[in-house]
Amino acid sequence: MPELPDIVAYMEALQSRVVGQALERVHLFSPFVLRSVTPPVSQIEGRRVLGLRRLGKQIVFGLEKDSFIVVHLMVAGRFQWKEQTKRPRGPLGLAAFEFPSGTLILTEAGSKKRASLHLVDGEKELARFNRGACEILQSTLGEFRSTLTRENHTVKRSLTDPRLFSGVGNAYSDEILNRARLSPMKLTARMTEEEVARLYDAAKSTLIEWIDRLRREALLEFPAKVTAFRPEMSVHGRYGKPCPACGSPVQRIVYAENECNYCATCQTDGRLLADRALSRLLKEDWPRSLDDWDSHFGSRREM
Repeated sequence: MPELPDIVAYMEALQSRVVGQALERVHLFSPFVLRSVTPPVSQIEGRRVLGLRRLGKQIVFGLEKDSFIVVHLMVAGRFQWKEQTKRPRGPLGLAAFEFPSGTLILTEAGSKKRASLHLVDGEKELARFNRGACEILQSTLGEFRSTLTRENHTVKRSLTDPRLFSGVGNAYSDEILNRARLSPMKLTARMTEEEVARLYDAAKSTLIEWIDRLRREALLEFPAKVTAFRPEMSVHGRYGKPCPACGSPVQRIVYAENECNYCATCQTDGRLLADRALSRLLKEDWPRSLDDWDSHFGSRREM
């Protein structure tokens, strides 16, 4: 799922391409992508884009006459930009927005169509899409602490809860927790003041670092290949690969459609957190530490 750094990169790439331009035509290729009834699509055609803003992981196009397009890319939604007027080919295309400068295409891979469009009239209606979550980069330490400890969850869950923190998902929460040297399963009610401050600093520095990185890439070309798995990441998507800080193999916890990646040496004092799928299979043979992991799996790798 595109998260805060990816959304910022999209918005900055779109700024020079669509702001000030008239939205000449909207094409809808999926009957499910448009989730609102009013206003009709025909009402917004011909109106200029006055600006862009972000609400959590949603991108908002502000149009003339106080109209808005709210796009939520969800897990697999992506934008493509074509300099010429061009309709998407194949089953991935959900919608296309024609401008004098080119065409913005909304695509979504996979069979589960979750990406959505809402057309909205007026700031009052737009406010319904704002969950009021904490914007980490604009927050103080006190505001961050208050949000984090509002509910007692694992710190991984709290960071990725869109009601609590804005724009952080599975990928960047892994990176933040690794930089903060905190277990993803640590309960927020049990965190010390020092741990909260460490998490706050790690969250800010991680997001700023990745926003700057993706911003530089977006200056060169439109960010058409947004992915949550990047080789420069420390732990996310790097299961079994060496942690760049200590060299220990990155571990993971698999749950539902997601996985949590972490370094046992850096984050959990060498303890392995139970992976729901693999620990169920191995039962009492499940390794509890990195030493157990090496003795259990290392011998198999040598065979």
